[in-house]
Amino acid sequence: MQREIKRKTVTYGIVAVLLAVLLTTMCYNFGTQIQLPGHFTTLKTFSSYEELRNFLANAKPTYGGWMGYDRFFGIKGSLEAATPASTPEYSTTNIQVAGVDEADVVKTDGEYIYVLSEGKVVVVKAYPTEDAEVSSTIELNGTAIGLFINGDKLVVFEASNLYGWDVETETSVKVYDVSDRKAPILKRDVSFSGWYFNSRMIGDYVYVIVNSPAIRPSENETTVNLPEIRTHTCVEKISATEIHYADFQSYFDMFTTIVAINVQNDEQEPTHETILTGPATCMYVSLNNIYIAISNIPVRILGVFTTEVESTLIYRIRIEAGDITCEANGEVPGRALNQFSMDEYNEHFRIATTTGYLARSSEEATAKNHVYILDANLTIVGELEGLAPGERIYSARFMGDRCYIVTFRKVDPLFVIDVSDPEEPKVLGKLKIPGYSDYLHPYDENHLIGIGKETVPAEEGDFSWYQGVKISLFDVSNVSAPKELDKFVIGDRGTETPVLYDHKALLFDRKRKLLVLPVLVAEIDEEKYPSGYPPYTYGEYVFQGAYVFNVSLDGVMFKGRITHVKGDVLARSGWYFESLYSVKRALYIDDVLYTISEKKVKMNSLGDLVLIKEIELS
Repeated sequence: MQREIKRKTVTYGIVAVLLAVLLTTMCYNFGTQIQLPGHFTTLKTFSSYEELRNFLANAKPTYGGWMGYDRFFGIKGSLEAATPASTPEYSTTNIQVAGVDEADVVKTDGEYIYVLSEGKVVVVKAYPTEDAEVSSTIELNGTAIGLFINGDKLVVFEASNLYGWDVETETSVKVYDVSDRKAPILKRDVSFSGWYFNSRMIGDYVYVIVNSPAIRPSENETTVNLPEIRTHTCVEKISATEIHYADFQSYFDMFTTIVAINVQNDEQEPTHETILTGPATCMYVSLNNIYIAISNIPVRILGVFTTEVESTLIYRIRIEAGDITCEANGEVPGRALNQFSMDEYNEHFRIATTTGYLARSSEEATAKNHVYILDANLTIVGELEGLAPGERIYSARFMGDRCYIVTFRKVDPLFVIDVSDPEEPKVLGKLKIPGYSDYLHPYDENHLIGIGKETVPAEEGDFSWYQGVKISLFDVSNVSAPKELDKFVIGDRGTETPVLYDHKALLFDRKRKLLVLPVLVAEIDEEKYPSGYPPYTYGEYVFQGAYVFNVSLDGVMFKGRITHVKGDVLARSGWYFESLYSVKRALYIDDVLYTISEKKVKMNSLGDLVLIKEIELS
């Protein structure tokens, strides 16, 4: 790999194991020629349970992967909420597409804050600050995943077994009436067999995507594990004749079920569609379509590779006011990093992918990067292939007629790509600087904010050692010569922020020039290294909390920081830190900045960050 494996805290251990297992399977030279084995046929449905069972029993197995793990997504994703005049101005979750909300661990409606805390939902009266208090607590039975707030309806996602991906895993959606915030009332409880993959909310409808294994373990014969949907009135087993599939040369033994729930109308039954796929790796959702991507990665079994080339299978599902229709499917070479590697624009779907793998030396690496543009039928109409050989995509962002991609090996090339002509995407310019960006956020149509890591080139090889968290401000007004206007580096090697893998942890408001992100800071005690220290030296944890910045075209200006951790806990933690007082999210209501951990909500003045009030959630 081009940068050494990052040291993670125990909090991130499970995800790291998943990625490590996948990376082990990917050490195979895919060659330089990209050629798909064939395009999907039209989606079909099975005529009977027997046909589905025989299909599962006889089909050649293929393996998906978690390389594109969906980080748990005009200029889209604004934090500026349109609110009635009687409601104070407040920030909302950082989302990818305007009007398409994403579930998160913290939500606000401008008066109350809803927090997932230690397996419970805590409802906090937040505004005005003089009345701030815990209004109520909702006890949960399973593992809490995320929240939506829709008027007086609170939507809570739970999993019976978050990391046990087996036939017994169950996902539930609970809808509470919170018109009286002191006494929430459970109005709906809809459960699905399978594990939660992702969700979105558009208008009054919540769309939930769950995966479930298609085969139930059996010694004698193939037993189909048909998905189930349970409500307070009935249990519905989805019929084999309702399940869509592509008659492709390989298949995945997984069901992906899309369910739509009207959270404002308790009497309307959920609608659903199920597709026979592999485990979904990432998802993009527009106002009218859900695009689900499945990685099709070659794996050697008994000396034989299960597929000819790695690719991403894509399904387009039309959504409209609860109606769900599986309309198209297609395939592109390579694997997509996350939801920001995908986009819908002017009746076309765009996706950035990586093929091949990385290695310590550029001579051994086969990685290349590509941009594909597909029509509504998910047929490729334009491509730009072979970008940055020997590197992989670290972040991508589509913004109207442009695409921005960051690849990395030893320095950070930021590519500016013209995608205005779907049939002929082309590189307009690129910028090479030390470091890389894991996340790109639009500042305006000619400027970008990048959040990633600073790096130091290694003397002993063709790679770099990552250092502290870096915030960059890029000027792309001159597309042929983009430049870094300013940067700010937080801490030394070992410093982390959840924004690197979860965009919802970022608070940005251009009008207020406000940028806030949670950070775990590691610093090197230089007194311990009187003769200097090598670039692979880790710092020790010295701070966890929110870093607050003023960001404008004048630069990235540090304003201050806020912590919930008391005393010298971090100093004593040394190489390890995990706390329920770790700040996870930040938001503002009126002129007050709220920082939220599982144990506390702190209120500070946005002007000077002076503490106003704090509330213990326990």
